[in-house]
Amino acid sequence: MKAFVFPGQGAQFPGIGKDLFENSSAAQKRFHQANEILGFEITQIMFGDDAEALKKTEVTQPAIFLHSTILGEVMGSRFQPEMLAGHSLGEFSALVASGALSFEEGLSLVSERALAMQAACNEQPGTMAAILGLEDQKVESICESINGIVVAANYNCPGQLVISGAFESVENACEAFKEAGARRALLLPVGGAFHSPLMEPAKERLAKAIAQSSFKTPRCPVYQNVTAQGTLDAEEIKENLVSQLTAPVRWTQSVQQMIADGATHFTEVGPGKVLQGLVKKIDRNMETASGV
Repeated sequence: MKAFVFPGQGAQFPGIGKDLFENSSAAQKRFHQANEILGFEITQIMFGDDAEALKKTEVTQPAIFLHSTILGEVMGSRFQPEMLAGHSLGEFSALVASGALSFEEGLSLVSERALAMQAACNEQPGTMAAILGLEDQKVESICESINGIVVAANYNCPGQLVISGAFESVENACEAFKEAGARRALLLPVGGAFHSPLMEPAKERLAKAIAQSSFKTPRCPVYQNVTAQGTLDAEEIKENLVSQLTAPVRWTQSVQQMIADGATHFTEVGPGKVLQGLVKKIDRNMETASGV
C-alpha cells in the first residue's frame, strides 16, 4: 500500500515553493489565493532569502503547508494515497490531501494555529531539545524526575526523541540525559515549548476555529499524531487536532502502525526528505526487533 507523509515546522528554507510557482500555472493560482486568504504576501517571504523572516511561526507553518499541499496537487496521477500522515503541522496537509478539509479552510486553520501557538509562546516562554541515543522509557523517566514542566514531545524514531518545556527544566533534563549516557542532548532553535502543557492557552482558540470549519470523511485513513492510529471519523479528527497542541507527536508509533496495516512504500510530500529518513530508521528497527 502507498503511504504519503507530510513534514512539519523545521523543514522550511529560503526560496521554498519558488520552483513550484515558476513551473506550474496551477501552483501560481494557489499561491495567489494564499496571499489573499492570509492577508499578506507570504510568497515574497517564501521566495526570498530572508531566513529569519521565514522562521517566524506565523509564516513558517503556512509556508510549509502551502508547499506540501500544492506539491501534492501538481503531482497529479502520481499522488494516489492509500494512507496518509503528517508530522505535527503536516497533519493539516495530510487532511487537505485526503479531502477531509478544503485547501482554503486548511490554510485558514493553519494560520490560526500558528497565531495561537505564537501567542502561547509569548505568554509562557519555553524551548525544546533533541535527545539522541537513549530509549524512550529512559527519557520519559528522567523527564518525570525533573522539577518544573518538561515532557517527551516528538517520538521521531527509535533513539531520537525531542523534549519540550520550560527553559530551566529542559536545560536540567539535558544535563541528566548526558549523565545517563545520551549521545547528544541538544537545545533546538525553536520559538517555544511545542507539544507540551505550555501550549494549553492555544487550545481554546484553535478549538473554536476548528468548530467553525467544515470537515468531511477522508478518502483514505489519516494516521494522527495523538493516537498513532488511522481514522476516517471527522469528529475524531477534529478532537485530535486540538489535543495535538499539548500531546506528543507519536511519529514512530504512527509509522509502525502504518507498516503493520500494510504500508509498503512511503513518499514524503513537501520540503526536504527528513520524514523518509525517519521512516527508514523505524522500518529497520522493526526488522531487527522481529528478527527479520
